[in-house]
Amino acid sequence: MKTRLPLAACALLAALSLAACSGATPPPPTASSSAEPAQTPKATVATQPADDASHPRAAAPTCDTLVTKGTVDALKSQGWTSKQQEFQIGDVPVTDGLECLWADFSTASDHGQIYAWGLLDPAKARTAQAGLQADGWVRSSKGDSVFYTEDPDYAIAKDDEGFGMTYEFGDGWVKFSDTKQGLVLITWGQ
Repeated sequence: MKTRLPLAACALLAALSLAACSGATPPPPTASSSAEPAQTPKATVATQPADDASHPRAAAPTCDTLVTKGTVDALKSQGWTSKQQEFQIGDVPVTDGLECLWADFSTASDHGQIYAWGLLDPAKARTAQAGLQADGWVRSSKGDSVFYTEDPDYAIAKDDEGFGMTYEFGDGWVKFSDTKQGLVLITWGQ
């Protein structure tokens, strides 16, 4: 299970993240606010989204390209840096996955924000989803995406719709953020 962040830290981070989206380029729609399903990568190697010229082209995501440029800029303006971690859902490793923890690592603190994305074959996706369901995560779906959100009774931080930490499973990929609304900031693979 993921480390939970204090409510005040997550609320601040969510506000910063949402504020980062208010620039000239509108963020992509969330699965909860769009009738269209999220675009999914079909290739086995991750590639840079074609419509995001704000990041240099790369063969695989980095913590600076996983989320919107506005989000990265907002986090860095607060003095935060990122640390890359292995992306894993319970005991299921996410192939070609990337999990980024953003925080101010210069001081002892439990404040931070997590964003993750990776490729996931159907068998591993079923195993990961079964594990989340067994651990009490709440399942929902929208279009072609399936969401697993932590039980709201135990969520430390919630978005405007009451969702805490959330995984989004698509066709061959998975995303993770500290809130369901935070998933919209993850633009890699779309």
